[in-house]
Amino acid sequence: MKNFLIPTTLKEDTIGAVKLAIYQAKETDCEIILMMLSEIPDTYSTSNFLRTMRVSLTNTQEEVLEICRHIVGNTGNCKIKIHNQYGISSPIFKRIINTFSVKLIILPHSYKQETKRIHDHLVQLAGNQRCPILHLGTEPSKDDFNKALYIENAQQNIHVKDVQQFISENFSFEIVSQTKNFDDNIEEFAPHLNEVISKNHIDLLVQTRKAEKIKFKKTKNETINDLFGLPVLSLYEELV
Repeated sequence: MKNFLIPTTLKEDTIGAVKLAIYQAKETDCEIILMMLSEIPDTYSTSNFLRTMRVSLTNTQEEVLEICRHIVGNTGNCKIKIHNQYGISSPIFKRIINTFSVKLIILPHSYKQETKRIHDHLVQLAGNQRCPILHLGTEPSKDDFNKALYIENAQQNIHVKDVQQFISENFSFEIVSQTKNFDDNIEEFAPHLNEVISKNHIDLLVQTRKAEKIKFKKTKNETINDLFGLPVLSLYEELV
């Protein structure tokens, strides 16, 4: 069973994330967990605590949720689960991944644009988990990917063959090109990367990552995901 965790605030791109999860399941049994995260209510009153914890959705959110349920309901192999989470920490996040046997975290682009600190905290915590993460792009996501560009981390001695082997065992696309990481000066090398992407018909970027210290910033740095609009598959280095 290949289960998927989708942190969401039920923006429209959640629908694309659900469709992608269904496709990636490849007709095997799967559970798609939509996780909605909220702050723990700051109150000492039990009754007020329970009232505050009630999830209230807007009409638009209800519509998105109903569409997701309808799409999953029309499959014979997938189920959908709504998980309301109050507060998040690294041990809690790890327990969620283990409890639901999550094989892939799918992060809609809209979720990473959320301004509440707790959502930013979850995105950073996700990066420190061993589970692969698929960061969706700014454009409507495809259900399938064919050709990937591997962006090599020069500080880590990981061969592209090792990355491709892991991908072959878990996904259905291949790395057709690779380049070094230009994080320190990405804007200067953007034309070069655009040329590689266009020439090779790249529809997915692949990177490796390692655990990092959690930092809260007032402004968010532009990432490769933002700059090129393509989805990015992030693999924890120790898995590869």
